[in-house]
Amino acid sequence: MNWTDERVEKLKKLWSEGLSASQIAAQLGGVSRNAVIGKVHRLCLPGRAKAGGSTATARAKRPAPSAAPRAPNYTASRMTATRTVTRTAGATVMKEEVEIGAVEDQEAAPAGNNVVVPMSRRLVLTELTDRTCKWPIGDPMKEEFHFCGNDSPDTSPYCTFHAKLAYQPSGERRRAR
Repeated sequence: MNWTDERVEKLKKLWSEGLSASQIAAQLGGVSRNAVIGKVHRLCLPGRAKAGGSTATARAKRPAPSAAPRAPNYTASRMTATRTVTRTAGATVMKEEVEIGAVEDQEAAPAGNNVVVPMSRRLVLTELTDRTCKWPIGDPMKEEFHFCGNDSPDTSPYCTFHAKLAYQPSGERRRAR
């Protein structure tokens, strides 16, 4: 199939009317959707018009999501910053500044359950064996990073405490959501 001047003009007209590449391919006949997209790209046509009016008026504004309720022991102070984000609207790419919240400090109070956390042996990677807990503790990029190192059962890479954290029954995971 050759792109004749007549077919190119029809393509431009249908594209400006807001038809999709699939619809244009069906009307032209003998070309695929991808062929239409490729031709539109090579012709440097602008993003296709939206059929049925502007998206700004057609789409209802969503209310801003309210912040999730915080526990009374949450004492983090919030600071805002801006970040440039790119979005697409049809074939148009837009950049906008959005405010993002960053958590400065977070002070965690103990939960209502009495949980005993075992003391870690603070092993580094080269000191781990088949029978030591391989639960990572801390940020791997910092000097204080280490592994738990407590004794682990034959069938688990973690000690009993960390195995309970790592392997939760599916029912508990569903309830946590």
